[in-house]
Amino acid sequence: MDLNIAGRHALVFGGSKGMGRACAHQLASEGVHVVIAARTESTLAAASEEIARATGGVVSYVVADITRDSGREAAHSACPAPDILINNADGAPPGDFRQWTPADWHAAIDSMMLGPIDMIRRVVDGMMERRFGRIVNIVSRSVKTPQLELGLSNGARSGLVGFVAGLARQTVAHNVTINNLLPGVFATDAQRHHIEGMLESIGKTFEQLWRERGANNPAGRYGQPEELGALCAFICSEQASYICGQSILIDGAAYPGTF
Repeated sequence: MDLNIAGRHALVFGGSKGMGRACAHQLASEGVHVVIAARTESTLAAASEEIARATGGVVSYVVADITRDSGREAAHSACPAPDILINNADGAPPGDFRQWTPADWHAAIDSMMLGPIDMIRRVVDGMMERRFGRIVNIVSRSVKTPQLELGLSNGARSGLVGFVAGLARQTVAHNVTINNLLPGVFATDAQRHHIEGMLESIGKTFEQLWRERGANNPAGRYGQPEELGALCAFICSEQASYICGQSILIDGAAYPGTF
């Protein structure tokens, strides 16, 4: 299927690793001019070169921290009129909410809620004026199946999803869609860090927990970043203009509910 987005411009946060990189790779393979943003220049430089080589696409990068106004300004300057915005930030580590300080909560909200909202603020009016825009927030299944140890993520990401629910109904008539992708357990560095944060409280080895989390999924495995990248690219397509304001699970059927 031709997604009809060749020649568009995309800004992808967290684009040097994991699911963000997979999204950037898939968009570049569709002919989208991609700018990847993250905090570490060495990984950004390597990722942009590797994605460009593999896809034949136009891929550049910008060092930018989505939690800081200066980082968001740098990213916006590097891609001032994006047709596609992918918001993607690391989740907070697992823990006991009794030990979280106000600073922990503010850091989580800056990363997973306020930072993405500010990027939407910067680009959404231009998208509506140009009559094309696709905004995708990579969040987590935790907004539908909260886990106690992920309370920082549960709260901050749910705030972003709640905000999007209102805004999306104002933008869709202008051919600007805003959607959320809710990944479950994926074979990424973020998943490895999550498991490392649980070892002390659970008393198992990393290898035991890693195998169990994959095997316990109904699919019997972890998701692969490329699977989410492909879904993201379709949500950004011309054909997906009637999909808006949705939170779409991609979790190997792990969500236990009907709705």
